[in-house]
Amino acid sequence: MRLLLRNVRLIDPSQEVEETCDLLLEDGKVARRGLHLSAEGAEVIDGTGLVAAPGLVDMHVHLRDPGLTYKEDLYSGCRAAAAGGVTSLLAMPNTKPAMDSPETVRDLLERAQTADAAVYTAACVTKDLQGEERTDWKALKEAGAIALSDDGRPVVNTRRLLEALEQAPGLGLVVTAHCEDLYLAARGLMHEGEVSRKLGVPGIPAAAEDCGTAREIAAAASLGAPIHICHVSTKGSVELIRDAKARGVRVTAETCPHYLLLTDQALESQDADYRMNPPLRTEEDRLALIEGLLDGTLDAIATDHAPHSPEEKADFFKAPNGSIGMETSLAATLTALQGKLSLSEILEKMSVNPARILGIPGGTLREGTNADVVLFDPEKEWVVDPEKLHGKSKNTPFKGRKLKGKVVLTIFRGRVVYDARC
Repeated sequence: MRLLLRNVRLIDPSQEVEETCDLLLEDGKVARRGLHLSAEGAEVIDGTGLVAAPGLVDMHVHLRDPGLTYKEDLYSGCRAAAAGGVTSLLAMPNTKPAMDSPETVRDLLERAQTADAAVYTAACVTKDLQGEERTDWKALKEAGAIALSDDGRPVVNTRRLLEALEQAPGLGLVVTAHCEDLYLAARGLMHEGEVSRKLGVPGIPAAAEDCGTAREIAAAASLGAPIHICHVSTKGSVELIRDAKARGVRVTAETCPHYLLLTDQALESQDADYRMNPPLRTEEDRLALIEGLLDGTLDAIATDHAPHSPEEKADFFKAPNGSIGMETSLAATLTALQGKLSLSEILEKMSVNPARILGIPGGTLREGTNADVVLFDPEKEWVVDPEKLHGKSKNTPFKGRKLKGKVVLTIFRGRVVYDARC
């Protein structure tokens, strides 16, 4: 199969390329780029006015598969990914059963072969995410896992965390850390601050995340081991990570689009679609996250895509935490960072760096690499309508919001998996 993308604005940070050209995709690979290319029998797509970039790599996704597939499943999640320009994703292990056995890992990855994105998975550090008994990390790696995490929770037993940090590099696994002090966060529904006090709602202090981040950094530093910090939401965590990097600690970190656009003020509506963990924080935190992206303290932007059913989200006080994000991630990020980071710098955070951190193919359109491409209109404005999104759940914090930047076409391994022109 041949696809010829004609007259696109190609932006590929991995090659420091930004030029108007044609891009030829052949047999699932990038064949060549250049001016006025011709390819007999190729399907020609006019990309005039569109940016062509490496497909996005979302390194923090909850597919809810297995066991919670009424919220999302492998295939619906990948359809949502495709509609957001995401061609590779890392699934988190807090499924039912949890990703703590080779059999569960193999089952997911085997089924993923027919999905609309490349699915990778993290496996549990501890059995059933309970923080005590180790899983068989070597067997999980052999089954296909590429990372270790107890995400949804921190690794409660710090000794287990240290053991994972020590052994993971030798196994070719990345440790990704949910940083939270569970005692400080207990019973909290939103950020602890002015809004929570006004509403009389139990809050989660910023210190809950900051204490967790400090522990993870100290553990990694003690071993000289790498660690990746998930969904950073506080100014304090940004400062801790910045300091750690300056000291040579091998730490990388991500934040999410909702923390870049929204604050705890959104919770005044008592709408559970704005409840997630970590929670939306203050304007001071939001600005600190943007500064962390600008100066390289924060390496990546991921979604923490966390689907829940409308019934579950109906009651503000009883609803589970989490919001969906893959379909809106590029647009929300472009909207939040307009005039602050260039398109190339944004794509580096959403494609190149996540692929590098995880050690997976992706984040590049070099000749001979996988033909994973997103075409988008960076100037197109659109209003998020939850009913028009492609996943099973509709719990987006951007509902009714005008965003700037729209995915037009997503190509996965040379195959068009999303086409907004249709």
